[in-house]
Amino acid sequence: MKRVALFVLIAGALALLAIAAGNLGIPPVVITREGEQKVVLLFGDVRNVTTPGLSLAIPFVEVIRTYPSVWLYNDTDAQGIQTKDGEQLVVDNYTIWRIADPDQFMRSLGTVDVAEQRIDRVVRDGVRNVIGQHTLSEVLESQRAAIMATITEGARQQLTPLGVEINDVRINRTELPPGTEESVYARMKTERERLAKKNRAEGDERARKIRAEADRDARVIVANARRDSEIQRGIGDAEAARIYGEAYSAEPDFYAFVRSLDAYRKTIDGKTTLVLSPDTEFFRYLEGQGRE
Repeated sequence: MKRVALFVLIAGALALLAIAAGNLGIPPVVITREGEQKVVLLFGDVRNVTTPGLSLAIPFVEVIRTYPSVWLYNDTDAQGIQTKDGEQLVVDNYTIWRIADPDQFMRSLGTVDVAEQRIDRVVRDGVRNVIGQHTLSEVLESQRAAIMATITEGARQQLTPLGVEINDVRINRTELPPGTEESVYARMKTERERLAKKNRAEGDERARKIRAEADRDARVIVANARRDSEIQRGIGDAEAARIYGEAYSAEPDFYAFVRSLDAYRKTIDGKTTLVLSPDTEFFRYLEGQGRE
């Protein structure tokens, strides 16, 4: 009985020792925690990549290397960059990455520190090259998202073969170097004023064209209206002449009488004084009326 208890005690102690060693990455028991992945090497070759939980390894033969499996944050120091239009910027960026292929990562980079140095160098070069191809306004406003997408894709292409997955590259801050703010703002103000003058000039030119077209259309409309009115007036005069002609043909004496009355009405009023011969043709109908 004592031997059994002793055996159980020894077995328990060995188990605890194995678990403690497993926490340190020493076989035979390999304990992988959440956020970790462990590479089991047999004579330098990868035999297994563990996931969270327990696994086994051959003591004194197999070697265990532990790497993080979570997303990691790598902050890059600020650097001075010249834009396409010659402006100087101080850019500070960061990278979100993780170890996607532990086998390739171990062979290419080996450690997280080495990987961060390599990522830092690749991303810094990408940021400098891409921003150098754009103007200040594009970097700060219009194309910022597209610029970051281009930098991220370039970093992925270079680091994926090394077992590194790049999730995103972002700019923390973009600042002007000390002492250059006023000159940059002055140039920006000058550029905005130039654009404003250009827009005003284009607006004035467009307004002149619109006014000219409106004036031309108005002249055409008025001319057409006058033409149509003259046509209608001519038609009316012709119709009136026709009616007068028919009336004159039917009753020439009455037509002459009405025309004479119309002439009297237009010529004579209460203040009119005429000096004419009594036998003038103008008073023919008045004389006849008087005799009657």
